[in-house]
Amino acid sequence: MKKEVIFKVKGKFVNKYKSGYPLISKEAILNLNEAVEEGTIIRLVDEKNKFIAKGYFGKQNKGYGWVLSRSENEQIDQRFFLNKMRDAIKYREPFYNSTDTNAFRIVNGEGDGLGGLTIEYFDGYYLINWYSKGIYHFRDYIINALKELTKFKAIYHKKRFDVSGKYIEDDDFVTGERGTFPIIVKENGVDFAVYLNESAMVGVFLDQRDVRRKIRDAYADGKNVLNTFSYTGAFSVFAALGGAIKTTSVDVANRSLSKTIEQFRLNGLDIESQDIIVEDVFNYFKYAVKKQLRFDMVILDPPSFARSKKMVFSGEKDYKNLLKEAIAITKDQGIIVASANSSSFNMNKFKSFIDQAFKETNRTYQLVDEFSLPKDFKSIKEFSEGNYLKVVFIKNLP
Repeated sequence: MKKEVIFKVKGKFVNKYKSGYPLISKEAILNLNEAVEEGTIIRLVDEKNKFIAKGYFGKQNKGYGWVLSRSENEQIDQRFFLNKMRDAIKYREPFYNSTDTNAFRIVNGEGDGLGGLTIEYFDGYYLINWYSKGIYHFRDYIINALKELTKFKAIYHKKRFDVSGKYIEDDDFVTGERGTFPIIVKENGVDFAVYLNESAMVGVFLDQRDVRRKIRDAYADGKNVLNTFSYTGAFSVFAALGGAIKTTSVDVANRSLSKTIEQFRLNGLDIESQDIIVEDVFNYFKYAVKKQLRFDMVILDPPSFARSKKMVFSGEKDYKNLLKEAIAITKDQGIIVASANSSSFNMNKFKSFIDQAFKETNRTYQLVDEFSLPKDFKSIKEFSEGNYLKVVFIKNLP
């Protein structure tokens, strides 16, 4: 076993780590050594060398590693990961027993005490996302634990430990029997085509499960719906199944067209009554204003950061202006589903963007529904950044 490396925590951060904060951050460490090998076990101590916690060193866009244990004598070995993952799987037992949903998250990073790692389940297939070389160092322990604890068809993985969090192209297959893709999974009774062998994006973002169901069950009936940043059209599919008279899906990625058509057809929906547009969303807003298009519902689910040829979009900096664009094409009494997945601001800050946007457009509004992460995306109160998802249903009042 490698020798553990000691990191001294600055005095003003000691109580934060003792209280359960999991991210090993640059500003908290007195003697940070960025040359430490990824996966090295780190002992966090105070300035009097008193033990606080232990974790691993792993550079990620968020920091320099994660706390794994607050027990000084606990070994970070096969048994450790087996116990952590057993607890995580037990917590998701209701999802395993569901008859209408078979796609969900079974390990959610620091929420399950395993920062830098997520694992998702897709109808017997498991997908591991590694977000640092540090956690990837423990891959044999983690894969062995998954093999011991679950009945699986196959295990796939994605290496996302480029310093910017990007996906590293590789053979995604780990073990089991290679799947024939797409595999068809269910979410609240709706079918989705999922590809575990392509890019980092597999076909559906599982964290929006509750929001999609709410749109279908309570908001879509009889509505003309615009779905922006639509990816594979998941929101549009749920809206159409909920009785929307028409959906318009807009995304700049060329692949969004074929992927959205695929999801509609899977669910027996008529493609001819839907619009699927490959276009920069901001250009589409201008087009909609010019053509005086108005929608009963506008869904805004942008990436937290995006770069196009003409602009850079940052959720924290630009969301207010995005909302103003949406307000301009939403009918009176219409609904804007505003979603943000940035960990850099909280729900209160997000609501302040909403308030500013409506004030600057001389409109009034009512907040009618609110969502954060679903239960399988477990988070902890000591790391509020981990509960990143903020979704608000806003009624555009006349």
